Amino acid sequence: MGGVTSSIAAKFAFFPPTPPSYTVLTDESNSGRLFIPEVPRTDDVDVLKLRTRRGNEIVAVHIKHPRATATLLYSHGNAADLGQMFELFVELSKRLRINLLGLYSIGADILELMSIGSQLHAELDA
Repeated sequence: MGGVTSSIAAKFAFFPPTPPSYTVLTDESNSGRLFIPEVPRTDDVDVLKLRTRRGNEIVAVHIKHPRATATLLYSHGNAADLGQMFELFVELSKRLRINLLGLYSIGADILELMSIGSQLHAELDA
């Protein structure tokens, strides 16, 4: 019985909605910039599609704060998706005065992105 319970709990706790609560579209009138129509469009938000070495595509939102001195990488792999997390990302960016890169990833792909970030920081420090 425990296996069934944990299986059901995992479906609710660790997997995002299917289909996602958002779509990603291309704005042809704005240099092909990506956007999520379900959330407010502003100049301080970029929608990105990142490809990992494993060939997976990860959607991310980059929220820029004009006085930021740091960037928070907010990666989550729970039962929410970027559309549901967007307002939280904007609020965190505002209140903490930081840039925020929010993305959804599971497993090894996030480790790959963190490794890339570590390499970038090492290069910037040099």
